[in-house]
Amino acid sequence: MKNVTGLRCVICQKVYQPDEVLYVCPDHGNEGILEVEYDYEAIKSEIGDTLPDASEGMFAYRPFLPVADDIPAPPLVVGGTPLQEAPRLAQAAGVAELWLKDDGRNPTASLKDRASAIAIMKAQELGAEIVTTASTGNAAAALAGMAASVGQKTVIFVPASAPAAKIAQLLVYGATVLLVEGTYGDAFDLCLQASDKFGWYSRNTGYNPYMAEGKKTVTFELYAQLSQQRAADAPPVTHLFVSVGDGCIISGVHKGLRDLAATGFLPQVPQIVGVQAAGSAYLYDAWVNEEDVLTKPPIAANTVADSISAGLPRDRIKAMTAVRQTNGAFITVSDEQILAAIPALAQGSGVFAEPASAATYAGFLKAVQTGLIGPDARVALILTGSGLKDVTSAMKSVGQAVTIPPEITAVERIFNHL
Repeated sequence: MKNVTGLRCVICQKVYQPDEVLYVCPDHGNEGILEVEYDYEAIKSEIGDTLPDASEGMFAYRPFLPVADDIPAPPLVVGGTPLQEAPRLAQAAGVAELWLKDDGRNPTASLKDRASAIAIMKAQELGAEIVTTASTGNAAAALAGMAASVGQKTVIFVPASAPAAKIAQLLVYGATVLLVEGTYGDAFDLCLQASDKFGWYSRNTGYNPYMAEGKKTVTFELYAQLSQQRAADAPPVTHLFVSVGDGCIISGVHKGLRDLAATGFLPQVPQIVGVQAAGSAYLYDAWVNEEDVLTKPPIAANTVADSISAGLPRDRIKAMTAVRQTNGAFITVSDEQILAAIPALAQGSGVFAEPASAATYAGFLKAVQTGLIGPDARVALILTGSGLKDVTSAMKSVGQAVTIPPEITAVERIFNHL
């Protein structure tokens, strides 16, 4: 970790050296989230004047990452996910540009692979026998997949209500899966207790400070790809939309922007818009009502978008900072809007997104409809997971297929009717 200068507590601003603390600021318990700080001059001298090519994956940006040089990256290629322009969707919404960063194309089909790759490397640095996490599905699958690629043992705590497809991924990868009869928060707390009691390395987001560092690489790739795919004199992107549950992805996206700005690679800081499900709107409510997220009590979260269902977002301080420091906003969408966004996004771009990912597109549409963004907006959506993660929800969003006998007259009848 040659470029890391310290770990700063987001509450008291005290700075620790990496060998002083493992996860959080000891003065604030589990709420004392730490942020990794870097020597940006050293990073810039190592990288040069051009951002590395995103097609090389997230470890093309290794000088920006808090991992030791002698620890190899997992063999699964993480990152390098496509960025595509969506002109038909942009025209239909009435904005200048719309770009889709499809992180459902990662090895285990979600952005969470970026954090899990770092978790495995940090566990190897420490010589940990077992790595653990609590998750509604995607983070767990990402950890299990990365761990399987290097032969690392994992224990996963998942709410018993998690989609079957996500649980199947964990079992296929060989993880020990504990289905917790309770909420994600219950699984999270139990995971922390087990990690402390048994000495397991914790991958939990909003607790392990290095997870956002993996997730920020989606921002590096986005800007490297924009520089390649847009004209050199094109106006900068004005808005980034991110779906928000625990808050670690939006905080990682923001950290990526700050890293790029500090090294001179960011022409203009975009506004970050965090999209929450209406049934899990902790951060939206806190933002609208100007509440202190450190003292605001948990809510009862309930949404079809399980990946962004969080009664108490664990990375809420940094998530709120991401929106406020970029003059952005939080916005909510209903489950009905989320489900409707799945086929709308797919049919307008070819990208099949799970509910938590489609929520980003639903939030973008609502932002247009409510005037939060205007016709000059140039927007990028961070799409976090594949629709194959939750086929049951996808089926709710579309009509039924038509069953017919193997006869051409049956086909003719169908199309005559249409």
